[in-house]
Amino acid sequence: MANIKSAKKRIRVIETKTLRNKMIKSKVKTVTKNVESAIAAGNKADAEARLKVAISEISKAATKGVYHKNNASRKISNLTLAVNKMA
Repeated sequence: MANIKSAKKRIRVIETKTLRNKMIKSKVKTVTKNVESAIAAGNKADAEARLKVAISEISKAATKGVYHKNNASRKISNLTLAVNKMA
C-alpha cells in the first residue's frame, strides 16, 4: 500500500477512471450486440437504426480515449459493412 499522499490519490483516481472505462466499454459491447442481433434477425430497418446508435457510442468512446481512434474506426467499419451486406 502506498504511503505517500500523492500516490494514494493516484490510486483513487485510477480506480475511478477504470470504472468509467469499464462502463463505456460495456455500453459499446451492448450496442454492438444489438446491431448484430438485428442483422441475424434479417431486419434491415432495425439494424440501420441500431447502427446509428452504435456509431455514436463508439465515437464517444474514442473521443474520451477509451478506444484508439483506429480501433473505433475498425469497429464502425465492420458493423457498417455487415449492415450494408444485408439484402
